[in-house]
Amino acid sequence: MTDTSTTRTNGIDVRALTETIDAVQADPAAGTFIFRARSTWQDGTCNVGEIGTFTHAGQEDQSRAAAFVLHGDEPPVLLGSNKGPNAVELLLQGLAFCYAVGFVANAAARGIEIERMEYEIEGDLDVRAFLGLDGGRPGFTRIRATGRVSSPNATRQQLEELCQYVQDTSPVRDSLANAVPVETTLDVV
Repeated sequence: MTDTSTTRTNGIDVRALTETIDAVQADPAAGTFIFRARSTWQDGTCNVGEIGTFTHAGQEDQSRAAAFVLHGDEPPVLLGSNKGPNAVELLLQGLAFCYAVGFVANAAARGIEIERMEYEIEGDLDVRAFLGLDGGRPGFTRIRATGRVSSPNATRQQLEELCQYVQDTSPVRDSLANAVPVETTLDVV
């Protein structure tokens, strides 16, 4: 919904969004980030994750009062105790979050009001390779996303074009759809 007393559409400060775009266009370094996540094993398949500070344009961001804490586990069928979602479920949730944020923010930039926005994401996975058995790759073999949106001031065509734009510019989708180098080191302590 548009709030005419401010420059907010869909809860997005459109003026701040435009200023951010202009700042990154003027100085591409302003668009660089290093995000971090930490996992500490607890017991069995249970881990506690923390997402705290991040680096923006070479500077540590201190805007978060405390780290976000997540609990990850496996369902009993995969030897866990359901103390939290498993890693691949969190990956799917990351895509859902990314699509939703991209959709409402880009809708706001285009003057499109959103009344309802949700995504359902599901993925096909065969755990045989993870268990050391023959069975193909250990990751998802297909991911399906279904969005649902309603808008009082946009046409179906505008919403479909926006949906495609969101897919084309989603950092999470891009990271899933294109090979990303992953460097892993191990410190033995």
